[in-house]
Amino acid sequence: MVGGVSGVGVVAGVRGLGMQHCETTALGVLLRHVGVELSEPMVFGLGAGVSFVYWDSKAMGFPFLGGRVKPFELTRNLADVLGLELQVEETSSARKAWQNVVAPLDAGRPVGLQLDSYHLDYFSTKVHFGGHVVAMYGYDEENAYLVDTEQQGGKVSTSLASLAKARAERGPMTAKHRSFTITAPSSLPSLRDRIIPAIKTCAHAFLNPPIANLGHRGIDKTAKQVPKWLERTDNPAEDLPRAALLMEKAGTGGALFRNLYRDFLAECAQHLDNTHLRTGHTLYAEAATLWTEVAALVAKAGESSDAKHLTQAASILHDLARIEREAMQALSEL
Repeated sequence: MVGGVSGVGVVAGVRGLGMQHCETTALGVLLRHVGVELSEPMVFGLGAGVSFVYWDSKAMGFPFLGGRVKPFELTRNLADVLGLELQVEETSSARKAWQNVVAPLDAGRPVGLQLDSYHLDYFSTKVHFGGHVVAMYGYDEENAYLVDTEQQGGKVSTSLASLAKARAERGPMTAKHRSFTITAPSSLPSLRDRIIPAIKTCAHAFLNPPIANLGHRGIDKTAKQVPKWLERTDNPAEDLPRAALLMEKAGTGGALFRNLYRDFLAECAQHLDNTHLRTGHTLYAEAATLWTEVAALVAKAGESSDAKHLTQAASILHDLARIEREAMQALSEL
């Protein structure tokens, strides 16, 4: 018995990390296993994780606001910036998918999985999200043993049947039974050397979005759409508070990931004394506070059906588009 779990295929020494976002949580487990200790904001920032998307279509019940890059892009970015070997497996075969997980586990290595959280036993809120990421560290005849965010319980378990369904699900943001492992080089590049490329990659993408739904243009578009949100739904008392909850609580670290990016920039300032970096940090600290205000106003609008809260939120969103654009312009000059 290892770590309270009996059976084969259990990696020793894995523990919950108390992190808030799913992909950075899984990466934290895999990185720690290969001897790399980084804070959650540093993992998020080096992975150029912060972004923005306003996503809406006729097929959707209600618009979605996203504050990070698409699923798994953060992992690929982090591997590139740190020189990690990222081994990714994808397959349409459930049998091959299980072999792809068992092999590294039996060799004593935790594995990252991308799956649909809807099917996981320990999720109390059943919503399809195909971009969820966990670290798997063991299994026995009936259960898989995972590390998820602090909000979801940290070290958790789910039945092998539920895990298979979660990995096989198809739809928005899903991947074909994706699993991945990380190998670190004998010596990592210094954080100081990697901070600037990671920040500039993020800033360039944010400042030069290919369509109006993304980056600073996406925030401006959201400001124009938000006042119509009461007309956009037949159930404002449910849809608007849920949108606010997704911004603040659904693994974002608060303020639609802006808290994480603010803290990343603050940590960078300990390694690098730079005026542009300090400006970016100051502006993202302001942005984080304002995103939390926007979420509160959206929730109030849903609870009261009073559009004045959405008008206030729209005004703040116009400010946020400007603040984040200025922040990224400063950071692009590092």
